Amino acid sequence: MSATANPTAVTPLAAWVDPEKRFSDAIRLAHVASRRPGIRLTRPAPEPTLAQEKRFTAQSRAPDRTRLTPPLSRLVDDVVELARIPSPTFGERERLDWIERRLAAAPGARRRDEAGNLLWTWGEGPPRLLLTAHADTVFPQDTPLDVARFDGRLCGPGIGDNAAAIALAISVLEELHACVELAPGAIAFTVAEEGMGNLRGAIAAYSALRPQSVIALEGHGLDRVVVDAVGSVRARIAVHGPGGHSWVDRGRPSAVHALLELGRSLAGDASPSAPVNVGVVSGGRSVNSIADTASLLVEMRSLDEEPLDRFAARLAALHAEPPLRYELEELGRRPAGRLDRASPLLRSVFDVRAELGLPERLEAGSTDANAAIAEGIPALALGLANGTGMHTLAESIEVESLELGRRQLELVLLRLLG
Repeated sequence: MSATANPTAVTPLAAWVDPEKRFSDAIRLAHVASRRPGIRLTRPAPEPTLAQEKRFTAQSRAPDRTRLTPPLSRLVDDVVELARIPSPTFGERERLDWIERRLAAAPGARRRDEAGNLLWTWGEGPPRLLLTAHADTVFPQDTPLDVARFDGRLCGPGIGDNAAAIALAISVLEELHACVELAPGAIAFTVAEEGMGNLRGAIAAYSALRPQSVIALEGHGLDRVVVDAVGSVRARIAVHGPGGHSWVDRGRPSAVHALLELGRSLAGDASPSAPVNVGVVSGGRSVNSIADTASLLVEMRSLDEEPLDRFAARLAALHAEPPLRYELEELGRRPAGRLDRASPLLRSVFDVRAELGLPERLEAGSTDANAAIAEGIPALALGLANGTGMHTLAESIEVESLELGRRQLELVLLRLLG
């Protein structure tokens, strides 16, 4: 950032719009649809002029990502408004209310399920494709949610994860429904994706809708496709004992000492493909007290279920020598798995990314797609923008990348639902 830049100054959106480069969504989608066999427009689109055709062709080959088109201006406004709504895990209702109001005039049907997800469905029968965009963030309810716009970036907590994905999904689906007849599909704005949510929302959505395939949308990661699901076992272990005075009762076992030995032993179960992390340790009363209680939080992560099963079994079998005792609380289990590299879903995504000049970079991650893969449903996670600082107060996304993310999602949906 230059010395003269003001990170709190809000740049008017009009300053990002170049009138000479405006190209309507109706023309752009008609141009795409006309080149996809079997796609039928539900309403006539204006014929592009020769100059517009030439400009669109040039932009398709080398996208101009330095200006915002008018529809992108609306998208950015939605991203900012969403990011300013508190939405911690288990507290997503206000953000989902905003989404429901935003979609009041959209086709199809909307409803809340028992988990609290907002489901938008269209067409008859099970969805050919279910999109998910999680509504929760890692930030507590009282976190200041200020958003700054400067140097071509939007900066603020949760701006990319996952406000950008929600807003972009709404924008693209509205455009497509206005111009193209889509096969039966749905999008679930899910709850409880982050942290201790344990994918509760995604699991409920897949169980209720039984989609043929799933794409989990994320605001970060436009440069990659997440095809492998990182599973995890998470637990809290407490050690309890009689405690006492450090001199008078010397020789009594300490809950803290026992806990430290246990944490070291659990960490020893780690391997390069199944790391173990003791993330939080707490307990004790004072420097001159033998601790009567202490606890830790531990997790193992892996791409395979077998090491996770072994670790969970070890935790369940823990036993302390009296007068100490262990107390185990399972905090969550996320399923692991891999998407078949020959999956038609992945091939369709790769075809689109090749057309747009995006890399075929495959990654592993923990997303709503985990729960689908565990159910045998072909699933992957797709990033829609480039950014930095995910899960920090300094999170940011590049505004320019939103247009490329929009085009990626449009073309993927046309291939899978057109």
